[in-house]
Amino acid sequence: MLIQAIIFDLDGLLVESEPLWRRAEAKVFGSLGLSLSETELAETTGIRLDEVVRIRYRKQAWSGLSLKEVENAILEELLVLIEREGSALPGVAETLAFFEQRGIPLGLASSSPLRVIEAQLRKIASESFFKVVCSAEFEAFGKPHPGVYLSTAEKLGIEPRLCLAFEDSLPGLIAAKAANMKAVAVPDREFAAHPGFGLADAVLTSLEEWNEGLWQSLLSGERLVAPHKS
Repeated sequence: MLIQAIIFDLDGLLVESEPLWRRAEAKVFGSLGLSLSETELAETTGIRLDEVVRIRYRKQAWSGLSLKEVENAILEELLVLIEREGSALPGVAETLAFFEQRGIPLGLASSSPLRVIEAQLRKIASESFFKVVCSAEFEAFGKPHPGVYLSTAEKLGIEPRLCLAFEDSLPGLIAAKAANMKAVAVPDREFAAHPGFGLADAVLTSLEEWNEGLWQSLLSGERLVAPHKS
Protein backbone atom coordinates (compact mmCIF):
# COMPACT_ATOMS: atom_id res chain seq x y z
CA MET A 1 0.00 0.00 0.00
CA LEU A 2 1.38 3.41 -0.98
CA ILE A 3 -0.61 5.25 1.70
CA GLN A 4 -0.49 4.12 5.32
CA ALA A 5 -1.61 7.25 7.21
CA ILE A 6 -3.70 10.37 6.61
CA ILE A 7 -2.74 13.79 7.93
CA PHE A 8 -5.27 16.61 7.98
CA ASP A 9 -4.90 20.34 8.25
CA LEU A 10 -7.59 21.96 10.42
CA ASP A 11 -8.51 25.61 9.75
CA GLY A 12 -10.47 26.03 6.55
CA LEU A 13 -10.40 22.29 5.86
CA LEU A 14 -12.24 20.68 8.77
CA VAL A 15 -13.58 23.79 10.49
CA GLU A 16 -15.09 26.92 8.93
CA SER A 17 -12.64 29.04 10.89
CA GLU A 18 -10.73 31.12 8.34
CA PRO A 19 -13.44 33.84 8.38
CA LEU A 20 -13.20 33.80 12.19
CA TRP A 21 -9.42 34.23 12.05
CA ARG A 22 -9.86 37.19 9.71
CA ARG A 23 -12.44 38.82 11.95
CA ALA A 24 -10.24 38.39 15.03
CA GLU A 25 -7.19 39.77 13.22
CA ALA A 26 -9.17 42.67 11.72
CA LYS A 27 -10.49 43.66 15.15
CA VAL A 28 -7.14 43.54 16.96
CA PHE A 29 -5.04 45.03 14.16
CA GLY A 30 -7.74 47.65 13.65
CA SER A 31 -7.44 48.69 17.29
CA LEU A 32 -3.75 49.32 16.57
CA GLY A 33 -4.48 51.54 13.59
CA LEU A 34 -4.08 48.93 10.82
CA SER A 35 -7.02 48.94 8.45
CA LEU A 36 -6.79 45.66 6.54
CA SER A 37 -8.93 44.69 3.56
CA GLU A 38 -10.37 41.20 3.11
CA THR A 39 -7.76 40.62 0.39
CA GLU A 40 -4.93 41.59 2.73
CA LEU A 41 -6.28 39.37 5.49
CA ALA A 42 -6.60 36.47 3.06
CA GLU A 43 -2.96 36.78 2.00
CA THR A 44 -1.76 35.23 5.27
CA THR A 45 -4.12 32.24 5.23
CA GLY A 46 -2.31 29.13 6.49
CA ILE A 47 0.61 31.05 8.03
CA ARG A 48 1.45 30.72 11.73
CA LEU A 49 0.08 33.57 13.85
CA ASP A 50 3.41 34.83 15.21
CA GLU A 51 4.64 35.16 11.63
CA VAL A 52 1.44 36.97 10.61
CA VAL A 53 1.96 39.46 13.44
CA ARG A 54 5.57 40.04 12.41
CA ILE A 55 4.49 40.59 8.78
CA ARG A 56 1.96 43.22 9.87
CA TYR A 57 4.44 44.93 12.18
CA ARG A 58 7.06 45.17 9.43
CA LYS A 59 4.54 46.80 7.11
CA GLN A 60 3.16 49.21 9.71
CA ALA A 61 4.71 49.33 13.18
CA TRP A 62 2.52 50.11 16.19
CA SER A 63 3.19 51.14 19.77
CA GLY A 64 1.66 50.15 23.08
CA LEU A 65 1.50 46.38 22.72
CA SER A 66 4.30 43.88 22.16
CA LEU A 67 4.08 41.39 19.31
CA LYS A 68 3.32 38.64 21.82
CA GLU A 69 0.53 40.68 23.39
CA VAL A 70 -1.01 41.20 19.94
CA GLU A 71 -0.83 37.44 19.30
CA ASN A 72 -2.57 36.73 22.59
CA ALA A 73 -5.27 39.33 21.92
CA ILE A 74 -6.04 37.75 18.54
CA LEU A 75 -6.15 34.27 20.07
CA GLU A 76 -8.52 35.34 22.84
CA GLU A 77 -10.85 36.97 20.32
CA LEU A 78 -10.64 33.90 18.08
CA LEU A 79 -11.46 31.46 20.88
CA VAL A 80 -14.61 33.41 21.68
CA LEU A 81 -15.66 33.28 18.03
CA ILE A 82 -14.92 29.54 17.76
CA GLU A 83 -17.03 28.78 20.82
CA ARG A 84 -19.87 30.93 19.49
CA GLU A 85 -19.76 30.23 15.75
CA GLY A 86 -17.32 27.42 14.90
CA SER A 87 -18.72 24.65 12.73
CA ALA A 88 -17.52 21.68 10.69
CA LEU A 89 -17.29 22.09 6.94
CA PRO A 90 -19.40 19.87 4.63
CA GLY A 91 -18.13 16.32 4.25
CA VAL A 92 -15.88 16.34 7.32
CA ALA A 93 -17.73 13.74 9.38
CA GLU A 94 -18.07 11.41 6.39
CA THR A 95 -14.39 11.74 5.39
CA LEU A 96 -13.09 11.08 8.88
CA ALA A 97 -15.43 8.09 9.20
CA PHE A 98 -14.25 6.81 5.80
CA PHE A 99 -10.70 6.38 7.07
CA GLU A 100 -11.69 5.22 10.54
CA GLN A 101 -13.76 2.42 9.02
CA ARG A 102 -10.71 1.27 7.05
CA GLY A 103 -8.41 1.32 10.07
CA ILE A 104 -6.15 4.05 8.62
CA PRO A 105 -4.44 6.09 11.37
CA LEU A 106 -5.16 9.80 11.29
CA GLY A 107 -2.95 12.70 12.30
CA LEU A 108 -3.56 16.43 12.41
CA ALA A 109 -0.91 19.00 11.46
CA SER A 110 -2.00 22.59 12.00
CA SER A 111 -0.42 26.03 12.06
CA SER A 112 -2.75 26.98 14.91
CA PRO A 113 -1.65 27.01 18.56
CA LEU A 114 -2.54 23.83 20.42
CA ARG A 115 -5.27 25.47 22.50
CA VAL A 116 -7.00 26.67 19.32
CA ILE A 117 -6.71 23.19 17.81
CA GLU A 118 -8.22 21.61 20.93
CA ALA A 119 -11.06 24.16 21.03
CA GLN A 120 -11.96 23.50 17.40
CA LEU A 121 -11.84 19.71 17.69
CA ARG A 122 -14.08 19.91 20.76
CA LYS A 123 -16.47 22.19 18.92
CA ILE A 124 -16.92 19.71 16.04
CA ALA A 125 -16.66 16.65 18.35
CA SER A 126 -13.77 15.11 16.40
CA GLU A 127 -11.01 14.61 18.99
CA SER A 128 -11.38 10.83 19.02
CA PHE A 129 -10.55 10.43 15.33
CA PHE A 130 -6.93 11.56 15.64
CA LYS A 131 -4.12 9.36 16.90
CA VAL A 132 -1.67 12.30 16.75
CA VAL A 133 -2.25 16.06 16.93
CA CYS A 134 0.64 18.43 16.18
CA SER A 135 0.84 22.21 16.26
CA ALA A 136 3.40 24.25 14.35
CA GLU A 137 3.75 26.47 17.42
CA PHE A 138 6.29 23.88 18.61
CA GLU A 139 8.25 23.93 15.36
CA ALA A 140 11.14 26.23 14.48
CA PHE A 141 9.16 27.38 11.44
CA GLY A 142 5.50 27.31 10.43
CA LYS A 143 4.02 26.27 7.11
CA PRO A 144 5.13 26.38 4.25
CA HIS A 145 8.08 24.76 6.07
CA PRO A 146 7.39 21.00 6.28
CA GLY A 147 8.32 20.70 9.97
CA VAL A 148 4.84 20.12 11.39
CA TYR A 149 4.11 17.45 8.77
CA LEU A 150 7.38 15.67 9.41
CA SER A 151 6.74 15.73 13.17
CA THR A 152 3.24 14.33 12.69
CA ALA A 153 4.49 11.49 10.50
CA GLU A 154 7.24 10.69 13.00
CA LYS A 155 4.74 10.50 15.87
CA LEU A 156 2.47 8.29 13.77
CA GLY A 157 5.44 6.03 13.09
CA ILE A 158 4.88 6.25 9.33
CA GLU A 159 7.39 7.38 6.70
CA PRO A 160 6.32 10.74 5.18
CA ARG A 161 6.29 9.24 1.67
CA LEU A 162 3.55 6.85 2.86
CA CYS A 163 1.31 9.65 4.16
CA LEU A 164 -1.52 11.46 2.40
CA ALA A 165 -2.14 15.06 3.48
CA PHE A 166 -5.36 17.05 3.14
CA GLU A 167 -4.88 20.82 2.86
CA ASP A 168 -6.90 23.90 1.96
CA SER A 169 -4.14 26.55 1.80
CA LEU A 170 -1.22 26.95 -0.57
CA PRO A 171 1.36 27.30 2.27
CA GLY A 172 -0.01 24.07 3.73
CA LEU A 173 0.12 22.26 0.39
CA ILE A 174 3.72 23.38 -0.14
CA ALA A 175 4.58 22.12 3.35
CA ALA A 176 3.01 18.70 2.71
CA LYS A 177 4.73 18.26 -0.65
CA ALA A 178 8.05 19.44 0.81
CA ALA A 179 7.64 16.66 3.38
CA ASN A 180 7.44 14.22 0.43
CA MET A 181 3.79 13.39 0.99
CA LYS A 182 0.93 12.89 -1.40
CA ALA A 183 -1.60 15.67 -0.99
CA VAL A 184 -5.25 16.40 -1.66
CA ALA A 185 -6.03 20.10 -1.90
CA VAL A 186 -9.47 21.45 -0.99
CA PRO A 187 -8.97 25.17 -1.62
CA ASP A 188 -11.47 27.85 -0.79
CA ARG A 189 -13.31 29.01 -3.90
CA GLU A 190 -11.53 32.40 -3.93
CA PHE A 191 -8.12 30.71 -4.17
CA ALA A 192 -8.97 27.65 -6.28
CA ALA A 193 -7.70 29.11 -9.54
CA HIS A 194 -4.18 29.67 -8.17
CA PRO A 195 -1.75 27.63 -10.30
CA GLY A 196 0.12 26.55 -7.17
CA PHE A 197 -2.60 24.02 -6.45
CA GLY A 198 -1.27 22.08 -9.42
CA LEU A 199 1.24 20.66 -6.91
CA ALA A 200 -1.52 18.53 -5.43
CA ASP A 201 -2.19 14.92 -6.37
CA ALA A 202 -5.91 15.70 -6.40
CA VAL A 203 -7.96 18.87 -6.07
CA LEU A 204 -11.50 18.86 -4.66
CA THR A 205 -14.01 21.65 -4.30
CA SER A 206 -15.27 20.12 -1.03
CA LEU A 207 -14.60 17.12 1.18
CA GLU A 208 -18.08 16.01 0.12
CA GLU A 209 -16.41 14.86 -3.12
CA TRP A 210 -14.15 12.36 -1.33
CA ASN A 211 -15.08 8.80 -2.26
CA GLU A 212 -13.82 5.24 -2.74
CA GLY A 213 -12.87 5.86 -6.35
CA LEU A 214 -10.52 8.70 -5.43
CA TRP A 215 -9.03 6.63 -2.61
CA GLN A 216 -8.31 3.71 -4.91
CA SER A 217 -6.79 6.00 -7.55
CA LEU A 218 -4.42 7.58 -5.03
CA LEU A 219 -3.53 4.18 -3.56
CA SER A 220 -2.49 3.06 -7.01
CA GLY A 221 -0.23 6.08 -7.42
CA GLU A 222 -2.48 7.96 -9.82
CA ARG A 223 -2.32 11.76 -9.82
CA LEU A 224 -5.59 13.65 -10.26
CA VAL A 225 -4.81 17.32 -10.48
CA ALA A 226 -8.16 18.53 -11.83
CA PRO A 227 -11.22 18.88 -9.56
CA HIS A 228 -12.79 15.44 -9.33
CA LYS A 229 -16.51 14.92 -9.80
CA SER A 230 -18.25 11.79 -8.63
